Amino acid sequence: MTEINRRGMLQAAGLMTLGAVTGCAAPRSAGGKDQTVFSIAQPTIPIVGSAERFPVRRIYCIGRNYAAHAREMGSDPTREPPFFFQKPSDAIQYVAPGQVSDHPYPTLTKNYHYEIELVAAISKGGKNISVENALQHVFGYAVGLDMTRRDLQAAMKKEEKPWEIGKSFDKSAPIGPIHPVASIGNFTEGKIWLKVNGQVKQSSDLKNMIWSVAEQISNLSKAFELQPGDIIYSGTPENVGPVVRGDVMEGYIDRLPSISLKVV
Repeated sequence: MTEINRRGMLQAAGLMTLGAVTGCAAPRSAGGKDQTVFSIAQPTIPIVGSAERFPVRRIYCIGRNYAAHAREMGSDPTREPPFFFQKPSDAIQYVAPGQVSDHPYPTLTKNYHYEIELVAAISKGGKNISVENALQHVFGYAVGLDMTRRDLQAAMKKEEKPWEIGKSFDKSAPIGPIHPVASIGNFTEGKIWLKVNGQVKQSSDLKNMIWSVAEQISNLSKAFELQPGDIIYSGTPENVGPVVRGDVMEGYIDRLPSISLKVV
């Protein structure tokens, strides 16, 4: 084999390898269809009254959406523009009502906090959605928890670094089943509370949200094109606090069944 031919073969092999990694020139199967290297499970959430499940595309969360919570986090609760962060879709931990699910205490933290929240599930996407039309994009609602490694979040804030490590970790988004709007309606008010070991820790009303679900959807759609499968954690009331192994959390929102988790 000549040196020129040998170099040509090596170059061709290198391009094939690059294509397999980037997806630009992936090899095809015998049937002529592109194949992935391996499959990844799609996170889904059960839908009440249906055998179908809701596929999760993105998890958006709004920060400091109750004035009293904004104050306890050291912020001015005036109506400043809303801000959002994301969790990975596989941060979902489904929690079936009527039972206590084990929830693992995460690594790296010594100050692990609960945050009870209403979750809106989106079934119709769009850009620049008006507030007036926003609720037409909601498929349903669920009870959720935005679990937070507060010490890591605080450390990153102090260093003016992104605080994703405090929010976006495995099973940091516990959630109950989704109740379709068609059967339960939309949420603009209603009691929301969280208990730890039977003691009420958080208690408020959804009407105390600074930015309503409709306003959250409208504002998000200006920054991102919303898609079916997106879910929005709509903020938590005041009195967030820590849990340790052995604690049992129960979260409730009017018209939705409570969810319970034991920290293990």
